[in-house]
Amino acid sequence: MATFASGKHALGISDRSGRTYKLKNMIKEWNGLLVGKDEYEPKQPQLQPRHTKADPQALRISRPDRIEPAVEVLLPFNSFKSGGSGSAVITVTEINHGRSTGDTVRFRDVEAFDGFTEAVIEGASGYSITKVDSDTYTFSASSGTATTGSIKGGGGFASAGPVTVSA
Repeated sequence: MATFASGKHALGISDRSGRTYKLKNMIKEWNGLLVGKDEYEPKQPQLQPRHTKADPQALRISRPDRIEPAVEVLLPFNSFKSGGSGSAVITVTEINHGRSTGDTVRFRDVEAFDGFTEAVIEGASGYSITKVDSDTYTFSASSGTATTGSIKGGGGFASAGPVTVSA
């Protein structure tokens, strides 16, 4: 069986600088380089991150998401338009309203226009609507008719929402 020499007089060449050192005084770095003691660089702490525990994600006392109550939506300026002269139909412009035909909508803070009073448009029981498209719907006023017809109005602070607003 072969035996190795003791290496007490052996020399080695540094992988980093090319200088000659006694082989017994050379150190192997973490990346495999054989270097002299004066050239040795320890491994950086960022290369050996500490082991961290996983973040817990399940809650001990969890609750399901609640269903959000319906809320009022501020309407665009003068979003109401009367139908023809003598008509009780009013067209409402509400961008992406998401309402369906038969939904009940109550209007608040509406200004009078074209023969319709504030009290009529702001009826306490609301109005059943007919969806025209994703941005407009119509309803028939409970009393009163348009005097001129095709007039926009309603003011800048009008809102549309459910009959009862809950917190």
